[in-house]
Amino acid sequence: MIALYSGQPNFVRQCGVTLLESLLTIFILAFGILGLASLAAKMQTVEVESYARSQALILLEDMASRLSAHRSIAANYITTSPLGTGDTQPTDCSSTALGVARDQCEWSKALKGNTELSGGSAVGAMIDGRGCIEQLAGVDPPSYRVTVVWQGLSSTIVPGVGCGQGLYGSDDALRRAVAKVVSVANLGP
Repeated sequence: MIALYSGQPNFVRQCGVTLLESLLTIFILAFGILGLASLAAKMQTVEVESYARSQALILLEDMASRLSAHRSIAANYITTSPLGTGDTQPTDCSSTALGVARDQCEWSKALKGNTELSGGSAVGAMIDGRGCIEQLAGVDPPSYRVTVVWQGLSSTIVPGVGCGQGLYGSDDALRRAVAKVVSVANLGP
């Protein structure tokens, strides 16, 4: 027997399958996009933390260099309370006498972020940047620890240095710190 071709293709009706596949694809893509948004937010946090740490290291090295340059009067640099956010240093250091007072004023200004302004707001440093200088006891030659602390965005391990302790709210695990020991050799006879 010979089958005659009628010219009409034989279609099987599939109602709603394409719509179901489309909805499933949209659902999967939505989860992927939410994952990417979460990743972008975490990357932003890491970027801010990294920027703050790099600024802290620059400011730490700045004061360590000033201390080394004035080793004969290094003991005068010791701070009784943190410099930076919340201190009584003036915002304009030009009227401050040259020497230790000027160095501390300029460091305080840098810790507050006043070296870079955007629309009148200080944006050049970390969040609530502070700095401390203390002499280490029982060390020969005399050594000083320069510390820079600031507020991080998420809790971590509480730093072992005391600079700025209790100044970052009830959760001291938000406090970040970098420190450097500067030994001052006696080069005199």
